[in-house]
Amino acid sequence: MKIEYKINAPVSTDQFISVLRASTLGARRPIEDRECMEGMVKNSNLMISAWDGDELIGIARSMTDFHYACYLSDLAVHHKYQKIGIGKKLQSITQGQLGPHCKLILIAAPDANSYYEHVGFTNNPRCWILGRDGNIRR
Repeated sequence: MKIEYKINAPVSTDQFISVLRASTLGARRPIEDRECMEGMVKNSNLMISAWDGDELIGIARSMTDFHYACYLSDLAVHHKYQKIGIGKKLQSITQGQLGPHCKLILIAAPDANSYYEHVGFTNNPRCWILGRDGNIRR
């Protein structure tokens, strides 16, 4: 098997949804909301993808300024291709696109905490989230 990695290669909304469905991430993303999924693909400014021929089998989708912070929003690998280093390679290529002071930041699902610690991330308990239905209080 020859896996090809691409930087900012075109990824269709259908391909993105397909790889999310085939990974554990599909259960935690609004894959039934096509407009949202299209916006997620269109507005990302750093996407590293893994391909087996014409099939998208992995993706690292990020938003970044390339200098200070990179938010790795989605890391998904098709279940048939997991545990062979594709996720690590996607993260490594992502990090390689960033400036020397840029931090790679992500929010992990609870079941993935041990994975991210294993690959070198440091846990930071100071993340705060304001849901779309929340309001900024005065």
